[in-house]
Amino acid sequence: MRKQDLIKAVAREAKMSDAQATAAVNAVIDIIQGTLAQGDEVTISGFGSFKVVERAAREGRNPRTGEPTTIAARRSPAFRAGTQLKAAVEKA
Repeated sequence: MRKQDLIKAVAREAKMSDAQATAAVNAVIDIIQGTLAQGDEVTISGFGSFKVVERAAREGRNPRTGEPTTIAARRSPAFRAGTQLKAAVEKA
């Protein structure tokens, strides 16, 4: 499912126009993105949680040359599924 498919599904389920559904989906995505950018966690009960994890610097290799290289430390978004989401996927 792509973003446009999600928007159409939200519009159908919530009985709203595509424009209203687009605004709602974009607002949710923007809020999650902004919250993670501030370093906070977003938890949606029964669905899961989004958080930022710190990735340590590590040694890697250039796949073309085999030459060792250092991969810099970075912050990365992560998602952990909730129990209801896991159960729904398992039943499917």
